[in-house]
Amino acid sequence: MIEHRVSRVDFLEALSCTAATVSVVTTDGPHGRAGLTVSSMCSVSDDPPSVLVCVNQKSGVCDVIRKNGVICINVLRVGHSYVADAFSGRVADPNRSPFDYANWEILTTGAPAMSQALVSLDCRIKHELLYGTHYMFVGEIEALSQNAPGKPLVYNARTYQPLGNSEALSLEEVEYSRERYT
Repeated sequence: MIEHRVSRVDFLEALSCTAATVSVVTTDGPHGRAGLTVSSMCSVSDDPPSVLVCVNQKSGVCDVIRKNGVICINVLRVGHSYVADAFSGRVADPNRSPFDYANWEILTTGAPAMSQALVSLDCRIKHELLYGTHYMFVGEIEALSQNAPGKPLVYNARTYQPLGNSEALSLEEVEYSRERYT
């Protein structure tokens, strides 16, 4: 049997072609207050309402999340790249806490919810699984805060991207695509 293994470089290059919303995951509790930027968050179930987030186990925040058992996923909006950068360690002033870059409130679990986020999902961790370099956390949503409407901050091609206006394809473009890819 031939083993086909994709290189890390090829994998990262391929995934740079995808787009993902950018969120700041925060936690607070007896083991401290912490947060980090992620682009790996998705819904799991609507009964119970739950989400999945992936966090690198080498991140100092991962251990704090595991010990506190709570997270708040703050979905960033366009214009919040500075908050994403602060929580990813790309801060101009290393003496400043990333929490200084936004206003915070507390919902149910005690994890910080960003007041200006598009939406904040306040969760209690129900399951965790270590796979490769990352822990996958399934959080059951105990509270949420939907703030002013807007567009999410999106990460694509290794940078933040604006969401463009969605335009319908012309009939000619649809026919061309159909001929080319079928």
